[in-house]
This record gives sequence, C-alpha cells and structure tokens, in this order.
Amino acid sequence: MGVITLENEFAVAVAPAKLFKAYCLETDTLLPKILPEHIKSSDIVEGNGGPGTIRKITFAEGKDLSYAKQKIEAIDEENLTYSFSLIEASVWKDAVEKVTYEHKFVPTPEGGSICKRTSTYYIKGDAEINKDQIKDVYGKKTAGLFKAVEAYFLANPDA
Repeated sequence: MGVITLENEFAVAVAPAKLFKAYCLETDTLLPKILPEHIKSSDIVEGNGGPGTIRKITFAEGKDLSYAKQKIEAIDEENLTYSFSLIEASVWKDAVEKVTYEHKFVPTPEGGSICKRTSTYYIKGDAEINKDQIKDVYGKKTAGLFKAVEAYFLANPDA
C-alpha cells in the first residue's frame, strides 16, 4: 500500500473559533444551507458527533461525487484541531482505502484564519493515483468550500 501526503493552507476572513464551529461542529446543518447547489444533506449515521462518529454527506445530483462517509477521528475545541477520515465514497473505490484529513485553525493578524490541512491518502495495493490531480482538483474544491463559508459569515455576521 502506498501513501500520498499533501499539505494545504486556506486563508479565510472568519475568526478561527467561528470557522472551526461551522466546519467541524455544525457541518450537518450549516454546509447544506451554505452550499445547497453542492451538498444535498449531511447526517450522522452512527455516533454522537465525537470521535468515532460516522457522517454521510450526500451531494447534489450531477456532481462527480454522489456521497461520502466520514469517520471523525479527533476533535479538540480548545486547540481548534479536527481530523476525520474519508472511509467510503462514490469515487476511487478501487484505488483508495481511506483518506485522513487533519485540520488546524490558526488566527491571522487581520482577525481571520488559516486552515492548515494535511491530507493522507492510503492507496490500495498497486493502484495509482495522480498526486497532481488530487492537489489541483481537491485543493480547489476545499478552497471553494472555505470561500463559501467566508461569504456566508461576511453576509451574516451574527450567524
């Protein structure tokens, strides 16, 4: 089994605690509200929202990805860290065993955040995944997600 590790940073004009709450704690209600054209629903299918919880995200029709299941690995509200594993998805079934995402939200001098993310892809057997494609496609999708969250909070500062 091969392993691919990527690191990204996403700048967001939202305070770290607020961004952490939206992205990590209120995913099931907030993301379908902010991105209804992309996310149809997000539901806990097992657990209570803490480590070990399984969440299923169902994407809007016509997207490359129809669903994904995540397993929450760790949540630290005090240090604003969050990790989850993508354990099942409608893409890469034959090539990827799982993907683990580790996030740390840090403040910027301007009052916003930087989300530092490490993504580790565990590749099945001799399967091959294009590292540049992952970096390009999924980096852009995550950046778009954070920009949508940012736009929501800039338009709704009391949310």
